Amino acid sequence: MTDTKWDAAVVESGSIYWKRNLVISLLGSFTTIVAMTLLLPFLPLYVEELGVSNHAAIVQWSGIAYGATFLAAAFVAPLWGRLGDIYGRKLMLVRASAGMTVAISLMGMADNVWQLVALRLFVGLAGGYSSGSMVLVATQTPKDRSAWALGVLASGIMAGNLVGPLIGGALPPLIGIRNTFLAAGAMIFVAFLTTTFLIKEEKSPARKQAAKASGGWASIPDKGPVIAMLATGMLLMLANMSIEPIITVYVAQLAEDPGRVTMIAGVVMSAAALGSILSASRLGKLADRIGHWPVIAGALAVAGLLLIPQAFVTSSWQLIILRFLMGIALGGLLPCISAVIRHSVPDSAAGSILGLSVSSQYVGQVAGPVLGGFVGGHIGMRVVFLGTCVLLIAGAAYAWLVRPHNAVTARRR
Repeated sequence: MTDTKWDAAVVESGSIYWKRNLVISLLGSFTTIVAMTLLLPFLPLYVEELGVSNHAAIVQWSGIAYGATFLAAAFVAPLWGRLGDIYGRKLMLVRASAGMTVAISLMGMADNVWQLVALRLFVGLAGGYSSGSMVLVATQTPKDRSAWALGVLASGIMAGNLVGPLIGGALPPLIGIRNTFLAAGAMIFVAFLTTTFLIKEEKSPARKQAAKASGGWASIPDKGPVIAMLATGMLLMLANMSIEPIITVYVAQLAEDPGRVTMIAGVVMSAAALGSILSASRLGKLADRIGHWPVIAGALAVAGLLLIPQAFVTSSWQLIILRFLMGIALGGLLPCISAVIRHSVPDSAAGSILGLSVSSQYVGQVAGPVLGGFVGGHIGMRVVFLGTCVLLIAGAAYAWLVRPHNAVTARRR
């Protein structure tokens, strides 16, 4: 069977193991994300324990340690995706879970802050379980169920982002910070075992040969939709993260009780994630039925419009509701982005291009807080909401204008 025919067969019918693979990928992604994010509540305390005493230095080193993982991951995601195209997507998940098990366990044994930062960099270089899961699920699931399956997986990833900090706040007082890292390493080791022994990936020598020969990007027949999705992924993360640096300060202007500011800010931050968790699989299912491009354009437009009242709220509960609704609107974007890319590239290049998509999202994740903090501090916090609104509306218009009228992702046949 030629690579082209093999692509068509996989896209239409998927792997016979796709349901099992989805469940294991969901559990593994949730577990690894929990282990990755549980350090957020106690990271400054651990930096101080490692010998950093000055308050400003503690904040600075905490930011460096946290951002190091995403910086490293942004560089290597396309590489791991390409190697997955050649040698198998399951192998990349096994590699990521093994590397993260070692690195996160070693964080609990660090002697100084330099070792902590180095290990956070190593996690970014060696990790990538959740993004690898996206590639595996996207390429193994039948075409007419792909956005739904990716939505389910995205819900698990976002749930991990919610649960991780909660566990990170509860465990250190009970077992200590260093033992918390060891417990996180044990969690990922369980994911390593289930991935190794339960995930089944059908091999394709034709795909391996095509992946080695194609070089990834050069094999894409129509690069327009892929470029649009790379831009949309970056815009999505930029829009999500641009608000984060100013939320606590913004809530302080709305809350009547200063002692409740941090608690309310946490609820506001969680509201959008909760909305996305609830909507991701449902919007993915809708996209499978009516097409991915209408859902992408509609979600961006609705989220953009919801930012306007956020700039003029007069109480915290209004902001919480609006952030929740915005999360619902944005919940289906990542599954749809992955689905469009998956159906716009040959299977032999799917991993490398989806890895490139992950890198573009990390760019937005890094640029969003920087831009949001700068604009909020120098121009005004309302401008952050309104400026992000303009970006999302422009993104919706762009996605609608460049949509392929005869795309395989459209359901108008």
